[in-house]
Amino acid sequence: MTFSRRGFLIGTGLVALPVALGGCGFAPSSQPTNRQGTLTFTTWGTDAELAGFRSAITSFEAANEGVTVELNAVPYEQMFTNIDAQLQAGNPPDLFRVPYYTFGAYAGRGQLLDLSPHLTAERQDVFTPQAWAAVQNDGATFGLPHHTDTSAILVNRDLLTAAGITEIPETIEDAWTWEELAEIGERLKAGLPAGTSPWAYNWQGNGVTRWLSLLFQADGAFLDTDQVTPLIDSDAGREAVEFASSFFSNGYVPANNTIASSSYASESWFSQSVAMVWSGAFQLPDADATAAFDWTATFAPRNARPGGDFGGNALVATADTAQPELAAAFLEHVTDADPMREFCKVASLLPTRADLLNADLEFDVRSDLAPVFAAQASVVQPQDVAQVASPYMSAIIPVLKEQLDLAFTGSQDAATTVANLSSGIAAATGA
Repeated sequence: MTFSRRGFLIGTGLVALPVALGGCGFAPSSQPTNRQGTLTFTTWGTDAELAGFRSAITSFEAANEGVTVELNAVPYEQMFTNIDAQLQAGNPPDLFRVPYYTFGAYAGRGQLLDLSPHLTAERQDVFTPQAWAAVQNDGATFGLPHHTDTSAILVNRDLLTAAGITEIPETIEDAWTWEELAEIGERLKAGLPAGTSPWAYNWQGNGVTRWLSLLFQADGAFLDTDQVTPLIDSDAGREAVEFASSFFSNGYVPANNTIASSSYASESWFSQSVAMVWSGAFQLPDADATAAFDWTATFAPRNARPGGDFGGNALVATADTAQPELAAAFLEHVTDADPMREFCKVASLLPTRADLLNADLEFDVRSDLAPVFAAQASVVQPQDVAQVASPYMSAIIPVLKEQLDLAFTGSQDAATTVANLSSGIAAATGA
């Protein structure tokens, strides 16, 4: 893959930014201070992610004599049951990690600390506009964006070659259009072994928010800028539902690739029962370790415009923390350049700092694919992210699950689906 540094910076919209945002004039949060006290921090994570957090804690404590950060690592399945119970009981941790699609619910309930008075003056400037939009609620900042991920397409080169497909898009500008993707689907159906499908989409469970990428590619929206009023009953909404439903009606995906499936899309790719799968970069280490075939990655398709999902997690402080300034200082430290760079490098995740999301971005595993995922993230629009950060997103997700699954299984048409989505979203938001 040819890769131009200037072309990448233009594609990500970063070319006009200062070359070194770290020199903007604010004091790094890692400088020694007279702070003292203990913070509690609850998170889940892979071994690599937890190692990254521990490293950041060690450097923060070294720069702040008398400060201790107690890390509580829990399984993801227990994470938010525990957090919600602790919030209700009035004894939550000072800090915790939260996906962007559930961030808004905590902020909207007044359970997170407004960081605005506690951040150094130019902290906002280090983040991409998309990342900053993900941690805003009602005009205030209730978290710091720690990392992101977005779905590109993992490709089994062996299966594509066997079907006579030897070229895939190598730049975000050349990503397959929806029409071209459908043509690829037909060629794969004709050329793949029996029982093998062209692709699988990663919209299982709460991953239903990844379907919104197709809505954004159709230049649609599901919420107005107030994060309350539904906008999904539109030509773009119907087009996105019809396109996703065609994956099933045309046989491009396995029959069990529904939102309600108990199997993740990636499983079918690892087992070589599909040739391609929508996936985040976080799966690169597993693919590198276990995929017994030649593989690479290319970009998600485009329609009226390119689009993608804004995955990943923010770091937040709880509203009742006894040490708001210390909590904010730790959040700033973890999102300083060096800790974020190392965390993302070992975990195969994308940084949210604009000065790190550039041609020097590296992963420990398959670093050649880092530019693919970074370029895919660059087409995510701030207005798309702001919708997913709605305080009502947790109530909207079940509506998406129910109605889209009905469409995908052929139980209702696109017009009925978007009408039901609109009324369901309105009920969820109180619009």
